[in-house]
Amino acid sequence: MRAAALALLSPLLAAALAAEELPVDLELVLAVDVSGSVDRWEAEQQRDGYVAALADPAVHAAIQGGYRQRIAVTYVEWASAEMQRIVIGWRLLDGAASAEAFAAELATLPITRSTYTSISHAIDFAATLFDDNGFRAPRQVIDVSGDGPNNRGRPLADARADALARGITINGLPILNDRPQPWTLPTPVEFGLDRYYEEQVIGGPGAFIVVAEDFTAELVAAVEDLDIDDLADLVEDLPIVLPRVLTMAADAPPFFAAYRYDAQDRLMISFADDRPQAQG
Repeated sequence: MRAAALALLSPLLAAALAAEELPVDLELVLAVDVSGSVDRWEAEQQRDGYVAALADPAVHAAIQGGYRQRIAVTYVEWASAEMQRIVIGWRLLDGAASAEAFAAELATLPITRSTYTSISHAIDFAATLFDDNGFRAPRQVIDVSGDGPNNRGRPLADARADALARGITINGLPILNDRPQPWTLPTPVEFGLDRYYEEQVIGGPGAFIVVAEDFTAELVAAVEDLDIDDLADLVEDLPIVLPRVLTMAADAPPFFAAYRYDAQDRLMISFADDRPQAQG
């Protein structure tokens, strides 16, 4: 009799627990590489980029443009097979106030440094974070940023396949530059890190790759001669491109964009299915 009662109670308890999960439009893990090949400047650029994006009004509008007008986000740093660290746990972002609070907290926290690069274990770790996190969404996404290939842990293909089998989408944000690497390893440009991420890292419904190319040797030299207004031009496409990415449907195909400047020196971004959008 007791066993029968427990058997009946288990599904009821599971249903009750599931009912407590807050529905959101997206569950997003920001997985950031802090391995030895990521020098201090690159690490700060990654962190500052996420802080700026989360504080951007265009991102706030994108969040509130979803069906439920809220997403859940967590920020993770990773390196070797044994090193993954939750910097900020799951947070509900439902507009400017919550997103800016996330960004402000992230800006104050120290950046961890470690050795080796295990994208496979970063994906494995990130995938577990969707379990019992208090949220429920039709899309679960891992954004992986980094500057090198998998060199520790289990095969990347296996970790990727396991995540995709769970319905998780993996996006890639490779840092493509000519900065020297430890132990005279090839630079990301020499290695072809963008193609590596495209072919071996990303996958799942609506997966995309965004290549960070503004750390090249030529740009590093040029930055010394730029003022703050010039530096702003390097990321002026973010308010247009990032909201589009965040609001992409799970089954959306890749999008293509053409960039040009008009007579007023404004950046014009034309998507394949849109009219040009002005920025600035």
